[in-house]
Amino acid sequence: RVAEGAWKSEVEKTFITYGFTQQEVKKAFSSLKLPQGFSKSEGLIFPAQYSFPQGTSAQAAAQSMIDRFSDDPYGRKLLQGNKDFSAQQLLTIASIVQAEGFSEEDFGKVATVIFNRLRIGMPLQMDSTLLFANKSRGEIRVTNRELKMPSKYNTYKYRGLPPGSIGSPGSAALAATLKPTPGNWLYFVTVAPGDTRFTDKYAEFLTFKNEFIRNYKAGLFKGSK
Repeated sequence: RVAEGAWKSEVEKTFITYGFTQQEVKKAFSSLKLPQGFSKSEGLIFPAQYSFPQGTSAQAAAQSMIDRFSDDPYGRKLLQGNKDFSAQQLLTIASIVQAEGFSEEDFGKVATVIFNRLRIGMPLQMDSTLLFANKSRGEIRVTNRELKMPSKYNTYKYRGLPPGSIGSPGSAALAATLKPTPGNWLYFVTVAPGDTRFTDKYAEFLTFKNEFIRNYKAGLFKGSK
């Protein structure tokens, strides 16, 4: 199974777990036929439950996961891009939406925050992009050291979108990116598991952030993503 938000590196490890050699996996993922305008498969490996007949090659299995993206109605629409963003940019946004949202209801609002920040030139400041760059799975806070990382995926340090997708978005995140929830939010904080709050006021954001820190120290996020 490819989980929503999975990294390409994690999918490759799954292939090895199922008996393919590292060389077979490397060759399979380096020779994929990708949609037009894409040079990397990160984010295009569609999240789903897969089963393959005995003897299926790593190449065929990997390609089917890429093709599944184009088969999804939202994936197919995203690959067309729009007047403001290329398909690659929309995929990058969808991958951040997937990584930052706790629920499908959150996804549309997270997408709106991203688009609103991009529109006014405000740094995205998304922890998920840093965690991807540092390959930190399971963390929900970034360290001061990570905040200073020179990586282009450091959306605290660099304005605009990171260089590419930070994982595989599922249908719900793709749909939210294509049709964000209308709103003027610029900030959001998940103050407790299942409780994400959105605002356009910085002072209110700081209040939410302090509540998150209290809950985090109290251990409310143990076992959460």
